[in-house]
Amino acid sequence: MIRGKIFSAIILLIVSCGITQSQETSYFPGYQTIISSNPGYTGCSDEGVLRISYLNFLPGNQYNFHTGYISYDSYFDAIHGGAGFFVSNDYLGGILNDVRGGLSYSYFLRAGREIYINAGLSASFFHRGFNFSDAVFPDQIDMMGNISLPSSGDFANENKTVFDVGTGFVLAYRQITFGLAVSHLTRPSLGRGDAEKERLNRKFSINAILDIPLKSESDILLRPVASFEIQDDFLTAAIGTVLSANSLAGNILFIYNNNSNLDIQAGFSLIKENLSLFYNYRFNISSHNTFMPFSLMHQTGIILSLNKVEKRIKNRTIILPVM
Repeated sequence: MIRGKIFSAIILLIVSCGITQSQETSYFPGYQTIISSNPGYTGCSDEGVLRISYLNFLPGNQYNFHTGYISYDSYFDAIHGGAGFFVSNDYLGGILNDVRGGLSYSYFLRAGREIYINAGLSASFFHRGFNFSDAVFPDQIDMMGNISLPSSGDFANENKTVFDVGTGFVLAYRQITFGLAVSHLTRPSLGRGDAEKERLNRKFSINAILDIPLKSESDILLRPVASFEIQDDFLTAAIGTVLSANSLAGNILFIYNNNSNLDIQAGFSLIKENLSLFYNYRFNISSHNTFMPFSLMHQTGIILSLNKVEKRIKNRTIILPVM
């Protein structure tokens, strides 16, 4: 029992460090969760697409960090753009739980013969819940490993729900797609008060996708990708590629952040008519932190095309990388 309580204390420390660095769970670069960070991609593939993802962070260490994500978006001719919704649940060790959800809209504009621009806006809620009932803090543990109560800290099982707004733009020209987004425009506070340090910092994200057909009359496609994200003084960059052929695709991605962590992610996807199944695995290959686990994340999910939309020459179809 004491081991379990000490484990809860360790979980709290890890969660606290994660919040300090990025303030929230990051799915970076997360192309299958991208409408939650860049609403400009809403409806970009024309057809209605349901995306379901499950992410397990720091697997194999009993940290119990899980995320479930679901979204749907499609193009609607009546609004000359895309509309959709997203919901995610970040379960972090049983102490911290973040639930996010919202609606997104993107207006499609053909700015030239081969230039397409999507301008998006999202309105969402962010609910943060705490449960300290089974947590033990460092000042409750003596040198012999026993638990002494009570803690000097004042922690209550308080919940906080705030409103948030984000915006994003997507530029498509020939085989190049470029996205720019700003999240947390309202900078909502997730703490008890409105202290500046408790507010979510604005998050700026950039991504680029290049489509390179390897043979003019084949389905073999090479897709180099690059992403960059910054929130306060925490920044992350990624570069990689996707190779797809017929019903099979594979990807590899290198991710680096300013805490001197270098990670690698690899995955694959299987495509059968309107259904895609995918899996990605991320692990750390270099870090200044000796406690960094080797395995960082498992991600699996499905992509389901629910309805076909008649292709329109005024729209540019963008197929998001499966990573």
